[in-house]
Amino acid sequence: MGKADDFDQVFKSLKPLLEAHAPRLLVKADTDAAYYLDTHAIMQNKQPLFFGSVQIKKTYVSYYLMPVYIFPDLLEGMSPVLKKRMQGKSCFNFTAVDEAQLSELAALTDAGMARYEQQGMLEGTYKI
Repeated sequence: MGKADDFDQVFKSLKPLLEAHAPRLLVKADTDAAYYLDTHAIMQNKQPLFFGSVQIKKTYVSYYLMPVYIFPDLLEGMSPVLKKRMQGKSCFNFTAVDEAQLSELAALTDAGMARYEQQGMLEGTYKI
């Protein structure tokens, strides 16, 4: 199996973590290499508030989760293994993924969605 096949498998493992929340969000992209979700909330710049995405890049697969940028306390207690995958404040890069990482990232994504909902960030207008 080549790198492209490996990345396809990683993408297919990560995408369902976001897809679980798609019914309440806007699907902005859904291709073989990118899956992108926005909320229905409109920010001051007249753009929808970003929720998350997964994208195949040249050397890794990126999983972006905006709630952890807005609410960094969501990262408290994160495992060192997943923390090692972080690039910046809201991006996790993978070349391979295991079940423990998937499970932890799924819980983090669910917590992010719950926080967005709790803060009224799924619809209406919102200032960041």
